[in-house]
Amino acid sequence: MNTLLAALAGAMIVGGLLLGVYGMIPRPVPPPKPKRPPRSGRLVRWWRGLPAWQRWASIAALLAGIVIMVTTGWVIAVPVLPAAVLGLPALLMVTSADRQIARMDAIAEWTRNLAGVLTAGQGIEAAIQASLRSAPDAIRPEVGRLVGRMRSRWSTEQALRAFADELDDATGDLVCAALILGAARRGDGLASVLHDLAESVSADVRGRRMIEADRAKPRASARMVTLLSIGALVFFGLGGRFFAPYATPLGQLILLTLLTCYGLLLWSLRRMAEIQPASRFLGSHANREVGRP
Repeated sequence: MNTLLAALAGAMIVGGLLLGVYGMIPRPVPPPKPKRPPRSGRLVRWWRGLPAWQRWASIAALLAGIVIMVTTGWVIAVPVLPAAVLGLPALLMVTSADRQIARMDAIAEWTRNLAGVLTAGQGIEAAIQASLRSAPDAIRPEVGRLVGRMRSRWSTEQALRAFADELDDATGDLVCAALILGAARRGDGLASVLHDLAESVSADVRGRRMIEADRAKPRASARMVTLLSIGALVFFGLGGRFFAPYATPLGQLILLTLLTCYGLLLWSLRRMAEIQPASRFLGSHANREVGRP
């Protein structure tokens, strides 16, 4: 028994020493993970981001659904009417691709103007400040803040990195990276590089506009079919006989399932029509993706 206790005590001492040595070994500290906002906060921001007319219309649709439920017994009117007011405009309206294409075109135009100013013999900082007068409206606020940071004695690299974060676009990263390299090396040829980059972005914009024009056709067809379906449902529903088989609880459940499936199909069509933005490689967003602090 004494031998067993002595062996156990020796093992515990050795184990404690090993754990102490292991604890003294330096290890790299992983970067902190970005905290996700609580779900309730995201819902509040989403609600506040809606247009005022849509918020009031959804509240009115909810009240109308409650009145219909009390007077007729149609329980599904409570979730369906507000969901239609909130979901149909987002599913059937024009996607954000037009805004992205407009920003890319603005970046290409600003880069081309900047290349022209650099060709006249001005430095990068002076050329950027002079480009504010001819900056396109789509990116004029961002260019204005870039010029303001440079006038506040920010370094050129820091100002351009902040400018890339505000643009939040892979095309903007390309332009800012070229400007950062040009500001660091102060060599010739930056104007030609920017001019070629602007031409490449313009070609990409033309291709995306052609693709978006082709994608607009099925969206227009889906929009027309949806409007005709809603009109037909309202027209036949006023007679009182068309929805009679759905008046039971089981019928309402089946109708809710059919409407949900139709909404999911519209959502899938919307997802297929969206243009996925290219991954960024410059700025704080790119640093988070690669795990840098």
